[in-house]
Amino acid sequence: LESELFGHVKGAFTGATDNKKGLFEVADGGTLFLDEIGEIPFHLQVKLLRVLQEGELTPVGAVSPRKVNVRVICATNRDLQKEVQEKHFREDLYYRINTFPLLLPPLRERGDDIPLLAAHFLGYFQKEMQKPGNHFSPACLQALARAPFPGNIRQLKNEVQRALLLAEEDEAIEIYHFSPQIGQRQAGETKGEALEVNGQTLKNMMEEYEIRVIRSALEENSWNRSKTAQKLAISRQALMAKLSKFGLSPRD
Repeated sequence: LESELFGHVKGAFTGATDNKKGLFEVADGGTLFLDEIGEIPFHLQVKLLRVLQEGELTPVGAVSPRKVNVRVICATNRDLQKEVQEKHFREDLYYRINTFPLLLPPLRERGDDIPLLAAHFLGYFQKEMQKPGNHFSPACLQALARAPFPGNIRQLKNEVQRALLLAEEDEAIEIYHFSPQIGQRQAGETKGEALEVNGQTLKNMMEEYEIRVIRSALEENSWNRSKTAQKLAISRQALMAKLSKFGLSPRD
């Protein structure tokens, strides 16, 4: 990491066959974005502070320092004040990079943003996959807005990609196209509000019937997914989504 940030000179260590500029020198006169600044090792923090404070660095193996003029933007998912208290992050470096902080709340605190972000990612992947006909159903968007998404933007992006892969051409994307973690949580939230018939909700009864139909078709086709999907008149991707949703496997 020290070599990547500050560079090195030829012969500084095994494998250093040439002089190499670090990212700070490459970004001289511009902007450098340091993601996850809270992960930088403690012993390198003092060297980073020197660059930010004095505008100079010393490449690994070099003798004389070099001047750089770089604007730095940092990001972290850690509580750096807590890290300072626990002696994991230098207090002087914390105050040096904390000049103009911007707090981005997690997705769970921005439920209204989730449908907008999901639509953005859907458009992105539709162009990439050349699959333009799908859209989110209103119920799916409502369910997504209530989901916690502990992985924030990265998780939402991956979930949308998965859903588009599993949806049939021109089919409305539903919550069951997403991973079981998302779908199961939504089912758990609505279970207490659902109308019960003979001790069972309509949703549960429909799912039980769907499982029986799918299992019967699978057994009839010796668990051949392609033939089973053809018999059920759905795509293989949709069948795989249902197998994942219901946890069906030949061992059952």
